[in-house]
Amino acid sequence: MKVSIKKSILENILLNTQPYLEKKDLSQITSHVLLSTEENQLVIKATDYEIGLSYHTPEVLISAFGQASANGKKLLDIIKSLKDDDIVLETINDYLHIQQSHSKFKLPMLNSSDFPTFPAIDNKPKFNIDSATLVRAIKKIAPSIDTNNPKFELNGALIDIKDNTIHLVATDTKRLAVMSIEQQTEHNFSLIIPKKAISEIQKLFFDEIEIFYDENTLIAQSSYFTFYTKLINGKFPDYARIIPKTKNYSLSLSRELMIDAIKQIAIISAEIKLTFQSEKIIFESLNDDNIEAKTEIDFHTGLENEIYLAVNSRYVLDFLSHIENNSFTLGFNDSGLPFTLESENFMTIVMPIMI
Repeated sequence: MKVSIKKSILENILLNTQPYLEKKDLSQITSHVLLSTEENQLVIKATDYEIGLSYHTPEVLISAFGQASANGKKLLDIIKSLKDDDIVLETINDYLHIQQSHSKFKLPMLNSSDFPTFPAIDNKPKFNIDSATLVRAIKKIAPSIDTNNPKFELNGALIDIKDNTIHLVATDTKRLAVMSIEQQTEHNFSLIIPKKAISEIQKLFFDEIEIFYDENTLIAQSSYFTFYTKLINGKFPDYARIIPKTKNYSLSLSRELMIDAIKQIAIISAEIKLTFQSEKIIFESLNDDNIEAKTEIDFHTGLENEIYLAVNSRYVLDFLSHIENNSFTLGFNDSGLPFTLESENFMTIVMPIMI
C-alpha cells in the first residue's frame, strides 16, 4: 500500500478513532488501526470488539493498493508532530513508513487479517431519526446512566420504540430520566446501548445517519463513517411503573433562580433540603459538619401546609442544565416521596433522601 493524504484529514480521523482502541495490551491487534484502500478511498478502522468506527475518505492519492496496521496512538502522535502538508504512508517489509519531506518514521505492523471483522448491515431493520434530535435527547438522559452496576443493563440507555414514540431512558436507581420523541415508526422494539457507546454517539451523530439494528448490534452509517456497538442483553426496568400517575402539587419554577439558589448551597453540601412554604422556598444544606448554608427565594406556592424535599443537588442541576426553557415544572405528592422535574418532553423522577 502507498498513499498520499493531507495531514489535517488524517489527523482528524485518527483523533476520532482513539476511544475505540485497546489501551492496556499493545500486543493486541485492537491497539492498532487498520488502514486499507478500497476503490478510490482510504478506509481507517478501529475497534475494541465492543464498539467500532470505520472512516473513509476519497481525499487521498493512491499509488498502490493494500492494507496496513499500526499502533493507533503512536501513529497519531507522529502525524501531530508533522507540518500541515501531504503525508505519504507506505508498507515495506512488515513496517508502515510515514514520510513528509525530510521527516521519516516507521512503525511495526501486525497481521491485518487478524483485525476483527465489522458487523454487516445485510437485511437488518432500520429506524430513522434526525441525528441532531437524537444527540439532544441522549445528552439529556446521559447523566442518569449508571456505572459499574451489578445489574449490567443499568450501565446503558434504553431506546424503547412503541406506538409512534421513541423513548430514551436511563436510571442509576436514584433517579430516572425519560426523553420522549413523537415520530412515525414501523416497528415496536427496544434495545440497550452501553454507556461508552452513548458517549461516542454524542460526538459523531451530526450529519444524516441511517441506523440499523438486530438483537445484538446497532450500526449507524453516514456518508463518511460507519459506527457500531454491541448491545447490552438484559431486561431494563419497567420505567412506566416508576412514573407517578398523579401529582397532588405542581409548581412552575424559574430555571435560573433555582440554579442560583441550589449552587449556593451546594458549595457547602451536595445534599440539600428544599422547604416549600406558602410564599417562599427555603434552601438549606444537609451535612453533619458544623457548617451551614441557607438561602430562600420569594415564590407564591399556594401551599397551605409546609412540604419539604431532601435531595442530592446534582440530580436537580443535571436536569436544569439540559433544558432549553426558562421555566420547568416540579411535581410532588408529599414530603419524602419521589418527585418529578419536567420540561416539554423531558422528565426526571428523583428519589428523595430520607431525613
